[in-house]
Amino acid sequence: MDHAFEEWTHLPANSFRVALAQVLLDADINAVIDSASDAGADVIVFPEMFSNGYSKFDPQDATGRAAWLDGAVDLHGPFIGKFRAAARRTEIAVVATFLEKAEPKPFNSAVLIDGNGDIVLHQRKRHICFFDVPEEACAPGESSLVLRLNTRSGQVSVGIMVCMDREFPDVASDLVRSGVEIILVPNSSPLVDDVEVGDIRVAGVRATAFQSVTGIAVANYPEPKDDGHSFAVGASGQMLAMGGRQEGIIYADFDLEQLRAAQEKEWFRRVR
Repeated sequence: MDHAFEEWTHLPANSFRVALAQVLLDADINAVIDSASDAGADVIVFPEMFSNGYSKFDPQDATGRAAWLDGAVDLHGPFIGKFRAAARRTEIAVVATFLEKAEPKPFNSAVLIDGNGDIVLHQRKRHICFFDVPEEACAPGESSLVLRLNTRSGQVSVGIMVCMDREFPDVASDLVRSGVEIILVPNSSPLVDDVEVGDIRVAGVRATAFQSVTGIAVANYPEPKDDGHSFAVGASGQMLAMGGRQEGIIYADFDLEQLRAAQEKEWFRRVR
């Protein structure tokens, strides 16, 4: 019996399982989502701007910049449609990420698709990397929302931060004020082996989870794009799961009863 399936069959009733798709752009998304479904995941999260693999362009090359912008996709187009069809077929939720077509500038966006294949949450990255390519060509999002996602364990309050959003307290505070329980983070950056700051991004996520009493799960690209190490932490900042550098799916199980008890006990951390 597959180990992930065996674990799934013994999951407690109050568990929320997140699959982190640590994969590159050429991955077979149907196979990846099928694997997550077979392992009992409630939701699978893909890395940041998966529609182009968070590709970049030469800022001095006008043709390259134009081609990158032309690669933006429509919210209701075929790229997101593939994820919606897979979610509907497997009946698990999916966080799909993409360069969203818009005027005058595109957005770095993510959508949460439920098990019926419906887009139930649309999040645009608020704190874009405006100081560098490619996101200097993007516009920032303006707000963050929380969605009560239907799962086998009942409804779970879910929000999304896109990559650098996790480094700014206003985003976490907005989600906390809306009652978030689990924050899902599509990411593209070195998480452990940054040549300048080491693993500070992991430490920051752990601190945010502790300060806001939330579970947080981060999906990153593997080598050679980034350094992998997709991970999840609990409401006390404790590490629940972390992957290695290579492609794969990382699973994290959140004990909802434990998380909600922590939020009740540590209520003062959530006063914003």
